[in-house]
Amino acid sequence: MQIRTTLVAAMMAAALLTTAGCAVGRGQETVGAYVDDTGITTLIKSRMVESKLVSATSISVETLNGTVMLSGFAKSLTEKSAAENIARGVNNVKSVRNEIVIRP
Repeated sequence: MQIRTTLVAAMMAAALLTTAGCAVGRGQETVGAYVDDTGITTLIKSRMVESKLVSATSISVETLNGTVMLSGFAKSLTEKSAAENIARGVNNVKSVRNEIVIRP
């Protein structure tokens, strides 16, 4: 299962880097920071896809300088909390802003 997660994350990161290029976004100082943030976002999304508790298509993940912002909609407080726990469990995440709205 861990190998599959790593493989999915690597494939998604490669796809993002080839389509998005290596442009540095506003607020980021280096290309390395951009690549790190992209890797964090990709890993969080891939773990959400594998989770039975989280609907990955309903939740957006954005990362800037190690700070992750979750937004979108969850069906329950359990789903909202699970998404936040997934994000907090990824290496190099400095903080998580959980702006997910619960909508039944």
